[in-house]
Amino acid sequence: MTDSPSADRPWLSSYGEGVPLDLPPIDGSLMDLLDESARDYPDAPALQFFGRETTYAALHDAVDRAAAGLRDLGVNKGDRVAIVLPNCPQHIIAFYAVLRLGAVVVEHNPLYTPRELRTQFQDHGARHAIVWDKVAPTVQDFPADLRVEALVAVDVTRALPLHTRLALRLPVKKARESRAALTSPARGALSWDDLVRTPALAASHPGPRTDDLAVLQYTSGTTGTPKGAMLTHRNLLANARQSQAFIPAVQRGDGCVFYAVLPMFHAYGLTLCLTFAMSMGARLVLFPKFDADMVIDAIKKHPPTVLPLVPPIAERLLARARERGASIRGIRIGVSGAMALSPALVEPFEEATGGYLIEGYGLSECSPVLMVNPPADNRKAGTIGIPIPGTDARVVDPENPSRVLGDGEPGELVVRGPQVFSGYYGKPEETEKVLVDGWFHTGDIVERDADGFFRVVDRLKELIVTGGFNVSPSEVEATLRQHPQVADAAVVGLPDAHSGEQVVAVVIPSPGVSEVDVEDVSAFARTRLTPYKVPKRIETVEELPRSLIGKVLRRQVRDALLAKDA
Repeated sequence: MTDSPSADRPWLSSYGEGVPLDLPPIDGSLMDLLDESARDYPDAPALQFFGRETTYAALHDAVDRAAAGLRDLGVNKGDRVAIVLPNCPQHIIAFYAVLRLGAVVVEHNPLYTPRELRTQFQDHGARHAIVWDKVAPTVQDFPADLRVEALVAVDVTRALPLHTRLALRLPVKKARESRAALTSPARGALSWDDLVRTPALAASHPGPRTDDLAVLQYTSGTTGTPKGAMLTHRNLLANARQSQAFIPAVQRGDGCVFYAVLPMFHAYGLTLCLTFAMSMGARLVLFPKFDADMVIDAIKKHPPTVLPLVPPIAERLLARARERGASIRGIRIGVSGAMALSPALVEPFEEATGGYLIEGYGLSECSPVLMVNPPADNRKAGTIGIPIPGTDARVVDPENPSRVLGDGEPGELVVRGPQVFSGYYGKPEETEKVLVDGWFHTGDIVERDADGFFRVVDRLKELIVTGGFNVSPSEVEATLRQHPQVADAAVVGLPDAHSGEQVVAVVIPSPGVSEVDVEDVSAFARTRLTPYKVPKRIETVEELPRSLIGKVLRRQVRDALLAKDA
């Protein structure tokens, strides 16, 4: 990459003071992030879980003991090890213990159905698994050809403060229900506590190398069958270093605080919390799931320097703080991703916190961060920001990718950089479709402005083609949400014999609205949209299918409508 702004990289002129235009060569492994923080801040709190703290020195020791235990179970360099855990201290320890051996982490959602988990195990073939004890029976019930050789069951309550654990054992209904939601007996599995009793792995044990595979990160599956994105140590280490470089105002060391309210098994939570936070020597405050009251209470003692979130979390946090008359002041940087951030949310959030709320953009295949709005006055609400150091980006004609488009012209976003993955596990043909001449084709339609800021127009594969015209679902959805009777909407294309596809909308009524007047909504849309963009049909539902981080799953909406029409 060039070391100065150019017509190809206008975003470099928008970098803040102290932000390097590029990165030095990436060397080492993800273990360096933890090793460096444990060396520099041994007595600083690394983890906080319901008030219980773990120092960096203690975390580092636990990782080495867990690595030794896994080695004794037969885990070797290059082996795939499944992790099926919620946000808890054991998750961070397991993640780095697997990497310490040069093995490969395969992250899974612990709330997946047995069928969903089985599908992923069929794909990656891991023979060792570290799982939440409530999930252990599901894994044990896999068919013989998928059965793991060693299963480690984690009781997350063991990481709670002693007084909380004792309270969970009280012979009262509420305590029993709370305990049952957190843990259950796992028979026939090795307990996590027994695993980490192993003497620590010797410092001389050979660790991973820069280009070794580190993580298999499964895509959300919104565009088809989930695929395992192969992320190397270089990819994930680069993304942590890029994040450090882009936000120099966030300083390493005691006093830096990150909140893990997003699931760490997701690419977004993984990088922001498992790698970036650990590289900063930060206090990582862990939440098993988002709870606005828990977050507000935590802010009183340790307000977050960085709060990774999605727009619905920002909205719920702001609303709950108002309901309680509580302060959320002190949040320095809220980083929003995974879905569009409404500019209308930015001002009240920043007023309440005294910090910034900025939007970023990434994909599992890119470790995942590619672009972020600068936490400065030159940020542009409504855009996904600018490429972070070391990242190159172009807008190309989807029909002719060799043709690079100019500012203001919508086209497919293609990117390259040290964080871009090496391909999909076991799927060379799928890899060839998206990695072309060193560029990753994101499948997102974007526009770039003269300052190098990018705006997502839509997903390439979700564009609706009706009568030869392209319709952006996001544009129609944004219009429908402006109607007072509509709280949310999803727009899809359904087969039509005359026009190829017809535009169909599914809407959620606003609070207090018993029945949406679809004719009125349609008339409203016609005043704001070209006729071919107006939904030919509008259905009302109580809720929309969403991913774990809040994205509306348009494919599921479409499938449900097709099934209804069958």
